[in-house]
Amino acid sequence: MTSLSFRFLDEDAPGAAWREIVGHGWPGWREWFTTRNGEDGPNAKACRRAIRRHLPGFERLLDDLVEKAGGDELLERFLTFWTPPRYLVNCTQLALSDAEGPLLIRNYDLDPGLNESTMFRSCWLGRQVVGMVEALAGLSDGMNAHGLAASLTFGGRVAGGRGFGIPLVIRYLLQFCRDTQDALSVLRDLPIHMSYNVTLIDPGGEVATVMLSPDRPPIVSRQAWATNHQLGVEWPHHGRMTRTLERAETLDHLLARKVPDEGELKKLFLSAPLFSPRYSRGFGTVFTTLYRPADRRVEIGWSDGTFVGWDLAAPPPAPVHVIYSANGSRVRAAPGAAPASANLSAS
Repeated sequence: MTSLSFRFLDEDAPGAAWREIVGHGWPGWREWFTTRNGEDGPNAKACRRAIRRHLPGFERLLDDLVEKAGGDELLERFLTFWTPPRYLVNCTQLALSDAEGPLLIRNYDLDPGLNESTMFRSCWLGRQVVGMVEALAGLSDGMNAHGLAASLTFGGRVAGGRGFGIPLVIRYLLQFCRDTQDALSVLRDLPIHMSYNVTLIDPGGEVATVMLSPDRPPIVSRQAWATNHQLGVEWPHHGRMTRTLERAETLDHLLARKVPDEGELKKLFLSAPLFSPRYSRGFGTVFTTLYRPADRRVEIGWSDGTFVGWDLAAPPPAPVHVIYSANGSRVRAAPGAAPASANLSAS
């Protein structure tokens, strides 16, 4: 069995919480970066040029993040996530509007030991963002104060090239975009180092899934879901191993029948084939997150049915200890608070 303690951190400007994130995650990420030849990639000057050209708003924040973490040139290069080593996560995500309004729900699938297990509410550069930490400054999914929600999946292709790693892209979208159209305008021109799918939804209910690749232009779709392929399965072994088509067909059939409500979606995402307990093989479902853009509510849950919410006007919830086994995931002790709305104030 494997276990994780999920933390909920809250901080306006980079400071103690940011240093905690770096202290917790950087040793593992540093080993990943160096053992996979990240040190032989673009130097600090090239990484800085890429940020300045493609993600200009992030440069000032980058300086602050490195300084507050007491970091060096290697940390700076890593935080740019410019042409990093190969990076895969196997996920399922869906965005739609039900009777209560827009929502985005996603399963994050990986080896639990590789996840940073941190939900972080920040207000960097005056914009509130909440989401699941990925690659220190990046996010695997999240939502901002304007109600734009975004989530990533691996696109199931072996192609690689010069470009940004996807966790930083999710952070950038939520840090600087107000709605789905804003995010699409950024993604259309952004170089990406591998193939990923980004699903977006905003408080108006506008949904888009963008299929990003290093070797072809972005494909913008109004498809409400994404698993681990794009136009088709282009990496057969990976497709079979992750059951990407089976997961996609499950979502397609569901949406063809009716618009499911939140309870139905939670049950579906905590059941096979969307939920995977294959942690020993590196792609079990580590957590499920659900975002409500119209009322700025966020929850995180596990397969025993436990969901924890965060009222961001209140102190962060206590850590939640989760145990993973071949039977799924379960919270070892009650979180101590009922799910609550996450109320983000727009900036």
